[in-house]
Amino acid sequence: MTSGDQASGNWWDASRWRRPDVIVPLLLGLWAAAIAMAASPWMKLALLAPGVVAGGAWWTILRPQRWLVLFFLCLLLTPPLPLPLGDSGVHTAPLVVALGALAGVVRLRQWRSSHVPLTAAFLVFLGTLLMSLSFAAYYSGITIAGHSLLRVGLFAIGVYVFAWAASGPREAERTQPFVRFLYITALLAALFACADFYFQFPAPAGYEEQFVWLDEGVFRRAQGLFYEASTLGNFCAFFLVMTVVAFFRPRAQSPLPRPVLALGGLVFAGALILSYSRASIIAVLVACIALATVRRVRVGRMLAGAAISLAAAAAIVRIALPGFALNYWTRISTSFENILVTPDGVLTGRLGTWSTLTSFLASQPWHAVFGIGYKTLPYTSIVGAPTVADNTYLSLLVETGLIGLTAFLVLNYLILKNGLRVAKSRLPRASFLGEWIFCFWAGEMVQMLSGDLITYWRVLPVYFWVLGTAIREAESTR
Repeated sequence: MTSGDQASGNWWDASRWRRPDVIVPLLLGLWAAAIAMAASPWMKLALLAPGVVAGGAWWTILRPQRWLVLFFLCLLLTPPLPLPLGDSGVHTAPLVVALGALAGVVRLRQWRSSHVPLTAAFLVFLGTLLMSLSFAAYYSGITIAGHSLLRVGLFAIGVYVFAWAASGPREAERTQPFVRFLYITALLAALFACADFYFQFPAPAGYEEQFVWLDEGVFRRAQGLFYEASTLGNFCAFFLVMTVVAFFRPRAQSPLPRPVLALGGLVFAGALILSYSRASIIAVLVACIALATVRRVRVGRMLAGAAISLAAAAAIVRIALPGFALNYWTRISTSFENILVTPDGVLTGRLGTWSTLTSFLASQPWHAVFGIGYKTLPYTSIVGAPTVADNTYLSLLVETGLIGLTAFLVLNYLILKNGLRVAKSRLPRASFLGEWIFCFWAGEMVQMLSGDLITYWRVLPVYFWVLGTAIREAESTR
């Protein structure tokens, strides 16, 4: 055999084609040729898209925080896709969580092995939600149980974000920049919500029918890019509490300059007012009382911080939307005047709903043990008609029983306990986060009396990131 024959034989050797330095350029060349030869621009884009997505995914998981940045941007600044799934369509944020899960697997050795009791409490509560799905299937059918499973998965996203923040991989000294990133992102979301109400943009793919009747016409309440106005109000309350906490700390310990915080306070308070939410304002006031307790200062001084933001925002709303401002403050004053006279009217029929649910449990007490299935009340007629409980605790009692409610109360106790512990940390960065989450969650627990807040999956991951990061920052000083 000649040397040419040997060379030819080596060229066709199968082992040669399994080498990465040969097969990868060949595949890239074939892919580029297919894109170039595609008949239409849409076909070219279809062929190009997998490579772009794969490259972006790889770039995202190369650094621990990148998937979180992309996740929060999608979560807070993008609307759902107009696809017929669920109440509000399909959102892109859960797809980014899949990247986060992949990043967690790739960096598995960087996870901390310390045991966090709060993580166990989250997992136990998730377990009770999953356990209730069998009752959802039995009482309401497989279809409704499948939708309930999706809602458990959405709540689990927040749990994973908490676990990542508390125990997952991280980059050194990135907490303060990330807090600033969250605040600016939230500020953009709140600004859009204000513009959304003023200009009445077309609603996202799905939205709750919540309107304000004025002499000028009927207006959809400010909801921004969220499913309903109450979610926006709760979200704005969270960052309004942060603004108050930051203002009552030394300038050197504030994550943002005072002018930015002042602007943020105005925007968040304005969006909160335009959301028409009364419960979120009460949550902010409760948070200020909690902050006064932690700081051991006069309650009036703390309440003044939130009152100034609300008053300034109300003045701007009065100038821009005088009809709305008059209607809103009339509603607030009427609520205080009539709360003892017509409480069910002030609470928009909630007392009647709660009476129906308690009568159901009294007549069929076995449902109070295991429940009828998580998130089935709005879709099943087992209690007589589809019902929205508008109360987190009562909703959990009916849907997950005493087991689920007890797990949830323990979880809330541990959130407050850990938040207060971190708030007393000597490390300013940790104590700031601890004060923020402890004070807000105190108000959140009060607001849960008037809404099912654990279904606010678009905002819970933000809250749980602050909680997990606060715990980690405090433990890093030990």
